[in-house]
Amino acid sequence: MNDSGISLYLIPTVLAEGTQNAVLTPQIREVIGNLDIFLVENVRTARRFISSLKLGKVIDDLTFIELDKDTPEAATAAALKSLKSSAGIISEAGCPGIADPGAVAVRIAHQRGIKVVPLVGPSSILLALMGSGMSGQSFAFHGYLPIDKAARKKALQNLERNARQLLQTQIFMETPFRNEQLFEAVLEACAPDTLLCIAANVTAIDEMIKTMTVKNWKSAKPDLHKKPSIFLIG
Repeated sequence: MNDSGISLYLIPTVLAEGTQNAVLTPQIREVIGNLDIFLVENVRTARRFISSLKLGKVIDDLTFIELDKDTPEAATAAALKSLKSSAGIISEAGCPGIADPGAVAVRIAHQRGIKVVPLVGPSSILLALMGSGMSGQSFAFHGYLPIDKAARKKALQNLERNARQLLQTQIFMETPFRNEQLFEAVLEACAPDTLLCIAANVTAIDEMIKTMTVKNWKSAKPDLHKKPSIFLIG
């Protein structure tokens, strides 16, 4: 029950710079225009994002509360408890709460009876799945795989086995500067006929979403260095 009348809006942001007019709905602009308090993964990025929308808001008049992976849960709870009006969550990119520390704030909001309002916007994970041609009936997102080579190889072989036995699309990612190491690890660990989709720079002008067998990827290696990418095995 929402006795306070306060709402927590989950506000998607862009995946690629300069795409706000193409990927953001009018509702997102309207909601941001009506809010003055934001819980954000990165204050600098959030300020720049809101400024880019040209809503006429004075950025220095807004309140930004940092909420990243290192924020203590108690600090997040205290921030929500102190709210006197509705607020928004803005992550570094894409949709708050999806592979994102904003999920902690959402859980606490439910516990406190604050109304949670997710807004429609771009998610690299879902867009990659949509464009992969792999099963959208059963899929699992695993986030980051181990950095250790042996552990990563074992993890990839487990994902490949699940994809085959469960007919379940396996989705994972890496930090952009380690994409190519992960790509090479997939080629080494997985069978030649396993399907691999790579979705890089999703929504950007140079977006690439391509699905091929591991065997075919070996002769068509893409440049993934520092390009935000999602990997899918099916």
